Amino acid sequence: MSPLRSLPPEFAIHQRGAAFCDGITRREVLRLGGLSAFGLSLSQVLAARPVSPQSGIRRARACIVLWMTGGPPQHETWDPKPDAPAEVRGPFRSIATNVPGLRVGELMPRTARMAHRLCVLRAVHTDNPSHPGSSYEMLTGVDHPRGKGRDDIEASRNDWPSFSAVVKRFKPPTPGVPTSVVLPEPIFNVPFYPGQDAGFLGPDAEPWRVTCDPSAADFTIGELTMPADVSLARLGGRHGLLDAVSRRFEMAKRGPAHARHDRFTAEAFALISGNRVRSAFDLGREPGRLRDRYGRHKFGQGCLLARRLIEAGVALVQLNWHRDTGDDTPMWDAHWRLEENLKRKLMPPMDQGYTALLDDLDARGLLAETLVVWIGEFGRTPKLEYIKPHPEPGRNHWGHCFSGALAGAGVRGGQVYGASDKDGAHPHSDPVTAPDLTATLFSVLGLSPDTEIRDRLGRPHPISRGRVLTQLW
Repeated sequence: MSPLRSLPPEFAIHQRGAAFCDGITRREVLRLGGLSAFGLSLSQVLAARPVSPQSGIRRARACIVLWMTGGPPQHETWDPKPDAPAEVRGPFRSIATNVPGLRVGELMPRTARMAHRLCVLRAVHTDNPSHPGSSYEMLTGVDHPRGKGRDDIEASRNDWPSFSAVVKRFKPPTPGVPTSVVLPEPIFNVPFYPGQDAGFLGPDAEPWRVTCDPSAADFTIGELTMPADVSLARLGGRHGLLDAVSRRFEMAKRGPAHARHDRFTAEAFALISGNRVRSAFDLGREPGRLRDRYGRHKFGQGCLLARRLIEAGVALVQLNWHRDTGDDTPMWDAHWRLEENLKRKLMPPMDQGYTALLDDLDARGLLAETLVVWIGEFGRTPKLEYIKPHPEPGRNHWGHCFSGALAGAGVRGGQVYGASDKDGAHPHSDPVTAPDLTATLFSVLGLSPDTEIRDRLGRPHPISRGRVLTQLW
């Protein structure tokens, strides 16, 4: 079992240490080298083929993916079965929304009031009951080469790149702003789930992964914080240091690694010397009333941070549902204590933060140009089950049929696309696959699904083999 990956040390190249003969300290070289692991890379801008005209689909400037780590239950969220037997229906009622005929779980009252903005997907499927396996499929749009249902797969350099990495590789960047950001922590149980990295695209395509708690009273991103005594002139001197380190790398080894290092240092300097990203992470600039509307919890403040990042020019933000300490709240992986965890710990912050994000984006005129995706790796079993030794019923993993929702970017709200069978167990009509979702996400961001990438053996592949869901517009 591999340990959870950690972020590199703070970018603090002012510290003293044992110097090489050219005056550059060993510590400075190590710290600068660590930037690549953190995802601070200025990727080579490769022109992707433009999206062929799609019927009705609208191109967006940005995308926010709200990733419900662990697998939210479809019956208690987007696909309630009020007329089913109790063991299928579950512990909660359904409620009407502001769209006639569309009902959601009773723990989503705020979401119910804005169903007119939403397209609910009720027949998503991977047919994969494994957390790492189904996560890999949903994040990359391809099946893992070792097959479905395996819990022992780990991240590899041969992995298919995540959608956040593909966007980083092909979406033209905003100067001084990372193209793709993933926060507030990686998706993991044990071990670290595959499919979150750039895989065979290499380090240039790595998204910027930030581990943080935006709800903390002293929330800052250390890598973007300069000591108070550092002037821009001194920072310019540090840029000179970066140049010196680059020259050292050139002397040590010429080739692609050196070129990558130059891009890493260039982007690192742009981020710490610029103001856009540092300002985006300063949630204290927001009115307290708005922060309260989002909720002073990790998910709510993460949603607010996602809005600020796309406002600053980030093209894709993936906000992962966080893992609390202790085993009684296993993210959305509610095998047991389903009723208590949903009612007290999961649904209220989700309902609050999600709807605040949609309201805020709309008020700022950003919703029309931002695709918001609500999804997890799979759903839960259609019938309540008892998992020994726990006395409370819950729902196990279920990849055969689950739900999600899209909003913004011109998506036609107030609609349901796809239907499950009477028990919410299998798709009944209009099924949606992981490749379909990646193809749609790429198309909305202006990337043609047939844009070519090459694996480590040089073999060409399209970035997605799915169908663009033009019916949603």
